[in-house]
Amino acid sequence: MYVVMVASECAPVAKVGGLGDVVFGLSRELEIRGNAVEIVLPKYDCMRYDHIWGLQLTYEDLWVPWFNYHVHCSVYFGFVHGRKCFFIEPHSGDNFFNRGAYYGFPDEHLRFAFFSKAALEFLYRSGKRPDVIHTHDWQTALVPVMLYEIYQYAGMENVRVCHTLHNVKHQGIAGSNVLWFTGLGRPDYYYDRERLGDDFNPSAINFTKGAIVYSNFITTVSPRHAWEIRHTEWGYGLGHALHIHQSKFGGVLNGLDYEMWNPETDAAIASHYTAASFDAKRENTRAMRSRLWLRQVDKPVVTYVGRLDMQKGVGLIRHAIFRSLERGAQFVLLGSSTELGINAEFWQLKNELNDHPDCHLEIGYNEELAHLIYAGADILIVPSLFEPCGLTQMIAFRYGTVPVVRWVGGLADTVFDRDFSDKPWEERNGYVFHQTDNLALESALDRAIALWFERPDEFRGLAQRGMRCDYSWNRPGADYLNIYEMIRHK
Repeated sequence: MYVVMVASECAPVAKVGGLGDVVFGLSRELEIRGNAVEIVLPKYDCMRYDHIWGLQLTYEDLWVPWFNYHVHCSVYFGFVHGRKCFFIEPHSGDNFFNRGAYYGFPDEHLRFAFFSKAALEFLYRSGKRPDVIHTHDWQTALVPVMLYEIYQYAGMENVRVCHTLHNVKHQGIAGSNVLWFTGLGRPDYYYDRERLGDDFNPSAINFTKGAIVYSNFITTVSPRHAWEIRHTEWGYGLGHALHIHQSKFGGVLNGLDYEMWNPETDAAIASHYTAASFDAKRENTRAMRSRLWLRQVDKPVVTYVGRLDMQKGVGLIRHAIFRSLERGAQFVLLGSSTELGINAEFWQLKNELNDHPDCHLEIGYNEELAHLIYAGADILIVPSLFEPCGLTQMIAFRYGTVPVVRWVGGLADTVFDRDFSDKPWEERNGYVFHQTDNLALESALDRAIALWFERPDEFRGLAQRGMRCDYSWNRPGADYLNIYEMIRHK
């Protein structure tokens, strides 16, 4: 099967969050299974070009229709750790992708509407006719709309689209100017709530709503989250549209790239290990402490790795720092926020705790350091208010670090409480809490820390059980191929 991923991110060359990991990991799994996969990305100036091999101009004159003129684009090709990637570079006064950052600009809707149009125009002009285009999140949600309203009449009538909702909080809300720029036009037609009309703002179109309506199948990134976004406030207003289109909607749990995240071969950690050679994990704890100026003592290390925003439960993260120290553990944080107020709060916290021998807060993100922290820590906290899937708990399992999570989304689908789960003993792999208050977090975190101190052999066994979990792309890869086969024959 021939599959084209159209996305705004692909790890590690252009990564902000889990979306980039999914695009890379799923593409790799599909290729392992014998499918032809290509990835189409914007050519950002801030990409990690050191992760691209053989970058070369492959399509020099792509003229993309845009409002009442055409934008000249160049398309480059290169390999990203074996993945075949095309990068679209527009030569335009709008300077869409040469801004030193991936996201965060007032014309975001136009930037990615243009990219979606350019990606389709590239496939059309270059004669590429994939069996399936797989689009991701709001940034590429107009691809299925334009495919079925424009490009299917130009010879792409046999192409099908699968769209994945990674984070429905961000949906792509815009005005009618997007319709005119992309060549869709006809505001009266698209503002209909059966098409792109936003269900709560009659003067807006909703990119994600369009993807739900026009795609042949819609997925989200865990079965639990599929239920949540249809039936709870975490659907952010999309519940009705998903209910109408429920026959083509389902949850597929994300996988983890087990080649990139592998303590047996990881070049970024101090000592390699497996579940059978678990003692070597302690070398990584020593190396992490040394790098982060923590004292070398016989204590568990609790960590948080990831974005600092309201979705992730920043209040609970802050509480976990002080609770861990109070209970005799060390704490390491690696993360930052796009929200200035949250970032300032954690910088202040870093200054307060800067001389504490058992605490280190690293405000920012460093992929190599993240690997060492996963390998060196004992306990990972993930206190998310909502979490579509979550990869951090899967990485923690892989590195023998016990996750303490809130029972929500993909966290509920992957972490099963050691003491209270109804799963068999051998499937229990972490600690879970349900509410969003400090006491709920303490109920799980205290149990994890206490087990480390009081029954170290049992803690070790719990960590080793996590290492034996299989959250690779093997099963979700098969699930996506089944979806692709189904929509191909519709």
